[in-house]
Amino acid sequence: MRAILCKEFGDPSILFLGEVPEPDSAPGMVKIQIHSSGLNFPDTLLIAGKYQSQPPFPFSPGMECAGTVVELGEGETHLRIGDRVMAHLGHGGFAEYVLAEGNKTFRIPDSMPFDQAAGFPITYGTTYHALVDRAQMKPGEVLLVHGAAGGVGLNAVELGKLLGATVIGTVGSDEKKDIVKRYGADHVINYSTNNFRDVVKELTDGKGADVIYDPVGGDVFDQSVRCIKWQGRLLVIGFASGRIAQLRTNMALLKGFSLVGVYWGEFASRTPDQNRANFETMFKWYADDKIKPHVSRHFPLEETADAMDFILSRKSTGKVIVTVRD
Repeated sequence: MRAILCKEFGDPSILFLGEVPEPDSAPGMVKIQIHSSGLNFPDTLLIAGKYQSQPPFPFSPGMECAGTVVELGEGETHLRIGDRVMAHLGHGGFAEYVLAEGNKTFRIPDSMPFDQAAGFPITYGTTYHALVDRAQMKPGEVLLVHGAAGGVGLNAVELGKLLGATVIGTVGSDEKKDIVKRYGADHVINYSTNNFRDVVKELTDGKGADVIYDPVGGDVFDQSVRCIKWQGRLLVIGFASGRIAQLRTNMALLKGFSLVGVYWGEFASRTPDQNRANFETMFKWYADDKIKPHVSRHFPLEETADAMDFILSRKSTGKVIVTVRD
């Protein structure tokens, strides 16, 4: 089968299209014929050797996919051959076939196309878990979303609004404001031309945001601490800026806020039943037209490196999808 392969750490230019054997079925696993795969910022970290886990060389990146079940491993009972599914993977999604864990594979709504399904597991899974399970966000609260036009950020805007929050989004350019507003943001701040800390305080009469969703880290985290509300919750999603911030704990004491780590992949592994229930809720919202995944661009499998460069250029909005077969 065709697969995008990584044999050494580096930037996307080290990736190449090769031929590898199809994976054999295994107990508790599902073999999926892939139609589309979602691209995520952590994929760029994986091939650079900067991710928290690392498969042995050679490997195919790709942490999520959608396609059709073609084989069931021993013990897998909740799926059937021919089911249209999406799956959360550690790696291997940029290939024609993949083995996925049965408890991380989900039958998708009939109305959901493969490209939307391929980009659904990680960003929607992370965001629902962050806002509902970790932040326990309530209707009427103020949600500040950083990187609001990106994959997880746009989902946070969308789900936050659906959950009843007043949503403030931050973006790096005026060109990205429209998509964030279209997905429900009440206010959008261009942080390259405005100090978002001051604007958030102004918008909240000096109180600050109840919940801050931060996939960026670095300077953004440092300023978020300055505009969080008394007893607010600061959600640590990731570090797209490249710098892991350091927190002066006196700020947590003085503002009484909680620093809340969000590691959805570990949550999905440790509590698969709760994770599945979260997706069932979101699938119902999808069927009811309450959420609409945004795909900004498609790349064919052989152009996966270009797709990664596109994400790293920060030009993308929502999800970027790698098309494996039409």
